[in-house]
Amino acid sequence: MTPGRETPDGGEGGPGRRTRPGPPSYSLAPRSFWTLRRGPLSLERPVVMGIVNLTPDSFSDGGRFGDVDEALDEAERMVEAGAGLIDVGGESTRPGADRVPADEELRRILPFIERSSERLSVPISVDTRKAVVAREALGAGAEIVNDVSGLAYDPAMGEVVAGAGAGVVLMHMRGDPATMKGLAEYHDVPGEVAAELAAAVERARAAGIDEDTIVLDPGIGFAKAAPHSFAVLAHLGALATLGFPLLVGPSRKSFLGRVIDGGPTERTVGTVAACVAAYFGGARIFRVHDVGPVTQALAVTEAIAWAGRTGEPVGEER
Repeated sequence: MTPGRETPDGGEGGPGRRTRPGPPSYSLAPRSFWTLRRGPLSLERPVVMGIVNLTPDSFSDGGRFGDVDEALDEAERMVEAGAGLIDVGGESTRPGADRVPADEELRRILPFIERSSERLSVPISVDTRKAVVAREALGAGAEIVNDVSGLAYDPAMGEVVAGAGAGVVLMHMRGDPATMKGLAEYHDVPGEVAAELAAAVERARAAGIDEDTIVLDPGIGFAKAAPHSFAVLAHLGALATLGFPLLVGPSRKSFLGRVIDGGPTERTVGTVAACVAAYFGGARIFRVHDVGPVTQALAVTEAIAWAGRTGEPVGEER
Protein backbone atom coordinates (compact mmCIF):
# COMPACT_ATOMS: atom_id res chain seq x y z
CA MET A 1 0.00 0.00 0.00
CA THR A 2 1.36 3.42 -0.91
CA PRO A 3 1.91 5.56 2.20
CA GLY A 4 -0.12 8.77 2.39
CA ARG A 5 1.03 12.17 3.53
CA GLU A 6 -0.92 13.66 6.38
CA THR A 7 -2.07 17.24 5.95
CA PRO A 8 -2.62 19.62 8.90
CA ASP A 9 -6.34 18.77 9.02
CA GLY A 10 -5.61 15.04 9.11
CA GLY A 11 -6.33 14.26 5.45
CA GLU A 12 -3.99 12.77 2.89
CA GLY A 13 -2.45 14.42 -0.13
CA GLY A 14 0.24 12.85 -2.27
CA PRO A 15 3.09 10.53 -1.33
CA GLY A 16 4.50 10.90 2.17
CA ARG A 17 4.80 9.18 5.51
CA ARG A 18 2.41 6.44 6.45
CA THR A 19 -0.57 7.41 8.55
CA ARG A 20 -1.31 5.44 11.69
CA PRO A 21 -4.61 5.07 13.54
CA GLY A 22 -5.05 6.54 16.99
CA PRO A 23 -5.29 9.90 18.72
CA PRO A 24 -3.14 12.93 17.95
CA SER A 25 0.14 13.16 19.81
CA TYR A 26 0.88 15.31 22.83
CA SER A 27 2.53 17.83 20.54
CA LEU A 28 4.98 20.36 21.93
CA ALA A 29 6.16 21.50 18.50
CA PRO A 30 5.47 25.18 17.70
CA ARG A 31 4.06 24.23 14.29
CA SER A 32 2.39 20.89 13.58
CA PHE A 33 3.26 20.67 9.90
CA TRP A 34 6.17 21.21 7.55
CA THR A 35 5.47 22.65 4.10
CA LEU A 36 7.36 20.75 1.40
CA ARG A 37 7.30 21.16 -2.38
CA ARG A 38 4.28 18.90 -2.87
CA GLY A 39 2.36 19.97 0.20
CA PRO A 40 2.43 19.83 4.00
CA LEU A 41 3.90 16.97 6.01
CA SER A 42 2.13 16.48 9.34
CA LEU A 43 4.25 16.75 12.48
CA GLU A 44 1.38 15.86 14.78
CA ARG A 45 3.17 12.55 15.25
CA PRO A 46 6.91 11.81 15.27
CA VAL A 47 8.56 11.61 11.84
CA VAL A 48 11.65 9.43 11.49
CA MET A 49 14.18 10.44 8.83
CA GLY A 50 16.31 7.54 7.63
CA ILE A 51 19.97 8.24 6.81
CA VAL A 52 21.53 7.05 3.54
CA ASN A 53 25.19 8.08 3.31
CA LEU A 54 26.64 7.62 -0.18
CA THR A 55 30.15 8.45 1.03
CA PRO A 56 33.28 6.37 1.57
CA ASP A 57 34.23 8.13 4.82
CA SER A 58 31.16 8.77 6.98
CA PHE A 59 31.84 8.04 10.66
CA SER A 60 29.34 5.17 10.98
CA ASP A 61 28.45 3.69 7.59
CA GLY A 62 30.91 5.09 5.06
CA GLY A 63 31.39 2.92 2.00
CA ARG A 64 28.53 0.63 2.93
CA PHE A 65 26.73 0.71 -0.41
CA GLY A 66 28.37 -0.72 -3.49
CA ASP A 67 25.89 0.79 -5.94
CA VAL A 68 22.65 2.76 -6.15
CA ASP A 69 20.49 -0.38 -6.08
CA GLU A 70 21.91 -1.41 -2.71
CA ALA A 71 21.28 2.09 -1.35
CA LEU A 72 17.70 2.08 -2.63
CA ASP A 73 17.13 -1.38 -1.16
CA GLU A 74 18.22 -0.05 2.24
CA ALA A 75 16.03 3.02 1.87
CA GLU A 76 13.05 0.79 1.07
CA ARG A 77 13.74 -1.23 4.22
CA MET A 78 13.79 2.01 6.21
CA VAL A 79 10.44 3.09 4.80
CA GLU A 80 8.98 -0.32 5.62
CA ALA A 81 10.32 0.06 9.17
CA GLY A 82 8.55 3.39 9.55
CA ALA A 83 10.69 6.13 8.01
CA GLY A 84 8.64 9.07 6.78
CA LEU A 85 11.63 10.78 5.14
CA ILE A 86 14.94 9.69 3.62
CA ASP A 87 18.01 11.92 3.89
CA VAL A 88 20.73 11.25 1.32
CA GLY A 89 24.20 12.77 1.40
CA GLY A 90 27.34 12.62 -0.72
CA GLU A 91 29.78 14.50 1.52
CA SER A 92 30.80 13.43 5.00
CA THR A 93 30.46 16.11 7.67
CA ARG A 94 32.18 14.15 10.45
CA PRO A 95 34.80 16.12 12.43
CA GLY A 96 37.90 16.64 10.33
CA ALA A 97 36.30 15.51 7.07
CA ASP A 98 37.73 16.86 3.82
CA ARG A 99 35.59 18.89 1.44
CA VAL A 100 34.18 17.05 -1.57
CA PRO A 101 33.97 18.82 -4.96
CA ALA A 102 30.41 19.54 -6.09
CA ASP A 103 30.71 17.37 -9.21
CA GLU A 104 31.79 14.37 -7.12
CA GLU A 105 28.99 14.97 -4.62
CA LEU A 106 26.48 15.04 -7.48
CA ARG A 107 27.94 11.90 -9.03
CA ARG A 108 27.29 10.08 -5.77
CA ILE A 109 23.74 11.24 -5.04
CA LEU A 110 21.92 12.09 -8.29
CA PRO A 111 21.34 8.50 -9.47
CA PHE A 112 19.78 7.69 -6.10
CA ILE A 113 17.50 10.74 -6.15
CA GLU A 114 16.50 10.27 -9.79
CA ARG A 115 15.46 6.67 -9.17
CA SER A 116 13.90 7.26 -5.77
CA SER A 117 10.60 8.31 -7.33
CA GLU A 118 10.33 4.80 -8.80
CA ARG A 119 11.20 2.97 -5.61
CA LEU A 120 10.31 5.19 -2.64
CA SER A 121 7.02 6.69 -1.53
CA VAL A 122 8.37 9.24 0.97
CA PRO A 123 9.97 12.67 0.44
CA ILE A 124 13.73 12.83 -0.18
CA SER A 125 16.00 15.24 1.65
CA VAL A 126 19.44 16.12 0.29
CA ASP A 127 22.16 16.69 2.87
CA THR A 128 24.40 19.35 1.31
CA ARG A 129 25.95 22.76 1.94
CA LYS A 130 26.39 23.61 -1.73
CA ALA A 131 23.82 25.57 -3.76
CA VAL A 132 24.73 23.90 -7.06
CA VAL A 133 24.26 20.46 -5.51
CA ALA A 134 20.96 21.48 -3.95
CA ARG A 135 19.71 22.91 -7.25
CA GLU A 136 20.47 19.71 -9.17
CA ALA A 137 19.07 17.50 -6.41
CA LEU A 138 15.82 19.47 -6.24
CA GLY A 139 15.57 19.29 -10.01
CA ALA A 140 15.94 15.51 -9.79
CA GLY A 141 13.08 15.20 -7.30
CA ALA A 142 14.34 16.00 -3.80
CA GLU A 143 11.93 18.02 -1.65
CA ILE A 144 14.12 19.13 1.25
CA VAL A 145 17.57 20.68 1.62
CA ASN A 146 19.31 19.72 4.86
CA ASP A 147 22.04 22.35 5.21
CA VAL A 148 24.41 21.66 8.12
CA SER A 149 25.76 25.20 7.83
CA GLY A 150 22.38 26.89 8.33
CA LEU A 151 22.79 28.79 5.00
CA ALA A 152 26.16 30.18 6.14
CA TYR A 153 28.46 28.19 3.84
CA ASP A 154 27.13 29.10 0.38
CA PRO A 155 25.55 32.55 -0.10
CA ALA A 156 23.47 31.23 -3.03
CA MET A 157 21.80 28.44 -1.05
CA GLY A 158 18.93 30.56 0.30
CA GLU A 159 17.95 31.70 -3.18
CA VAL A 160 17.96 28.11 -4.46
CA VAL A 161 15.73 26.90 -1.63
CA ALA A 162 13.34 29.84 -1.94
CA GLY A 163 13.09 29.52 -5.71
CA ALA A 164 12.23 25.83 -5.50
CA GLY A 165 9.78 26.19 -2.63
CA ALA A 166 11.68 23.39 -0.89
CA GLY A 167 11.63 22.42 2.74
CA VAL A 168 14.83 23.36 4.53
CA VAL A 169 16.62 22.19 7.66
CA LEU A 170 18.73 24.92 9.25
CA MET A 171 21.32 23.25 11.47
CA HIS A 172 23.55 24.84 14.07
CA MET A 173 27.27 24.54 13.44
CA ARG A 174 30.29 26.77 13.95
CA GLY A 175 33.00 26.76 11.30
CA ASP A 176 33.05 23.68 9.10
CA PRO A 177 33.78 19.98 9.67
CA ALA A 178 37.52 20.64 9.53
CA THR A 179 37.47 23.44 12.13
CA MET A 180 34.35 22.95 14.26
CA LYS A 181 35.98 20.92 17.03
CA GLY A 182 38.10 23.90 18.05
CA LEU A 183 35.04 26.16 18.20
CA ALA A 184 33.19 24.16 20.87
CA GLU A 185 33.36 26.80 23.59
CA TYR A 186 30.19 28.04 25.29
CA HIS A 187 29.10 29.97 28.37
CA ASP A 188 25.40 29.15 27.86
CA VAL A 189 25.00 26.26 25.44
CA PRO A 190 21.23 26.33 24.81
CA GLY A 191 21.11 30.12 24.78
CA GLU A 192 23.99 30.51 22.34
CA VAL A 193 22.71 27.75 20.06
CA ALA A 194 19.27 29.36 20.04
CA ALA A 195 20.75 32.78 19.21
CA GLU A 196 22.85 31.39 16.37
CA LEU A 197 19.91 29.46 14.95
CA ALA A 198 17.87 32.68 15.12
CA ALA A 199 20.57 34.24 12.91
CA ALA A 200 20.14 31.35 10.46
CA VAL A 201 16.40 32.03 10.37
CA GLU A 202 17.13 35.66 9.52
CA ARG A 203 19.33 34.53 6.64
CA ALA A 204 16.46 32.40 5.40
CA ARG A 205 13.97 35.25 5.67
CA ALA A 206 16.32 37.59 3.83
CA ALA A 207 16.55 35.05 1.00
CA GLY A 208 12.76 34.91 0.70
CA ILE A 209 12.30 31.45 2.21
CA ASP A 210 8.75 30.82 3.47
CA GLU A 211 8.78 30.31 7.25
CA ASP A 212 6.46 27.29 6.97
CA THR A 213 9.23 25.46 5.09
CA ILE A 214 11.80 25.89 7.90
CA VAL A 215 12.81 23.30 10.48
CA LEU A 216 15.62 23.83 12.99
CA ASP A 217 18.30 21.34 14.06
CA PRO A 218 20.54 22.06 17.10
CA GLY A 219 23.40 20.13 15.49
CA ILE A 220 24.20 17.44 18.03
CA GLY A 221 27.96 16.79 17.87
CA PHE A 222 28.68 19.70 15.53
CA ALA A 223 31.02 22.22 17.21
CA LYS A 224 29.94 20.61 20.49
CA ALA A 225 31.78 18.42 22.96
CA ALA A 226 29.79 15.64 24.61
CA PRO A 227 28.62 17.76 27.59
CA HIS A 228 27.36 20.41 25.15
CA SER A 229 25.33 17.85 23.20
CA PHE A 230 23.75 16.50 26.38
CA ALA A 231 22.97 20.06 27.50
CA VAL A 232 21.28 20.88 24.19
CA LEU A 233 19.09 17.78 24.43
CA ALA A 234 18.23 18.63 28.03
CA HIS A 235 17.16 22.16 27.11
CA LEU A 236 15.44 21.85 23.74
CA GLY A 237 12.71 24.12 25.07
CA ALA A 238 15.06 27.06 24.58
CA LEU A 239 15.01 26.31 20.85
CA ALA A 240 11.27 25.66 20.69
CA THR A 241 10.71 29.28 21.71
CA LEU A 242 12.02 30.31 18.28
CA GLY A 243 8.71 29.06 16.89
CA PHE A 244 9.89 26.40 14.44
CA PRO A 245 9.66 22.59 14.49
CA LEU A 246 12.75 20.82 15.74
CA LEU A 247 14.78 18.01 14.17
CA VAL A 248 17.41 16.13 16.16
CA GLY A 249 20.16 13.86 14.85
CA PRO A 250 21.81 12.00 17.75
CA SER A 251 22.21 8.77 15.81
CA ARG A 252 25.29 6.72 16.79
CA LYS A 253 27.26 9.88 17.60
CA SER A 254 30.38 10.01 19.76
CA PHE A 255 28.74 11.88 22.66
CA LEU A 256 26.83 8.65 23.36
CA GLY A 257 30.16 6.87 23.68
CA ARG A 258 30.93 8.99 26.73
CA VAL A 259 28.32 7.09 28.75
CA ILE A 260 27.98 3.71 26.98
CA ASP A 261 30.55 1.25 25.66
CA GLY A 262 30.98 0.31 22.02
CA GLY A 263 31.56 1.89 18.64
CA PRO A 264 29.04 3.67 16.42
CA THR A 265 27.09 0.58 15.37
CA GLU A 266 26.68 -0.42 19.03
CA ARG A 267 24.94 2.80 20.03
CA THR A 268 21.40 1.96 18.93
CA VAL A 269 19.98 1.86 22.45
CA GLY A 270 21.70 5.14 23.29
CA THR A 271 20.27 6.67 20.14
CA VAL A 272 16.78 5.50 21.11
CA ALA A 273 17.16 7.04 24.58
CA ALA A 274 18.30 10.35 23.12
CA CYS A 275 15.34 10.42 20.71
CA VAL A 276 12.84 9.70 23.48
CA ALA A 277 14.30 12.50 25.61
CA ALA A 278 14.22 14.83 22.60
CA TYR A 279 10.56 14.00 21.97
CA PHE A 280 9.65 15.19 25.45
CA GLY A 281 11.74 18.29 24.78
CA GLY A 282 9.60 19.11 21.75
CA ALA A 283 11.45 17.50 18.82
CA ARG A 284 9.24 15.90 16.20
CA ILE A 285 11.69 14.85 13.45
CA PHE A 286 14.41 12.30 14.22
CA ARG A 287 17.30 11.69 11.82
CA VAL A 288 18.66 8.18 12.48
CA HIS A 289 20.34 5.13 11.01
CA ASP A 290 18.34 2.55 12.99
CA VAL A 291 14.82 3.37 11.88
CA GLY A 292 12.94 0.37 13.27
CA PRO A 293 13.99 0.62 16.93
CA VAL A 294 13.54 4.39 17.00
CA THR A 295 10.11 4.19 15.36
CA GLN A 296 8.93 1.62 17.89
CA ALA A 297 10.34 3.55 20.86
CA LEU A 298 8.68 6.78 19.72
CA ALA A 299 5.34 5.01 19.26
CA VAL A 300 5.46 3.89 22.90
CA THR A 301 6.67 7.32 24.01
CA GLU A 302 3.79 8.96 22.20
CA ALA A 303 1.29 6.59 23.79
CA ILE A 304 2.64 7.39 27.26
CA ALA A 305 2.49 11.12 26.56
CA TRP A 306 -1.08 10.83 25.29
CA ALA A 307 -2.19 8.83 28.33
CA GLY A 308 -0.50 11.35 30.61
CA ARG A 309 -2.32 14.20 28.98
CA THR A 310 -5.78 12.66 28.71
CA GLY A 311 -5.85 9.74 31.12
CA GLU A 312 -7.06 7.62 28.23
CA PRO A 313 -5.34 4.50 26.84
CA VAL A 314 -4.13 4.36 23.25
CA GLY A 315 -5.26 1.53 20.99
CA GLU A 316 -6.35 -1.93 22.06
CA GLU A 317 -4.58 -4.54 24.12
CA ARG A 318 -3.08 -7.43 22.19
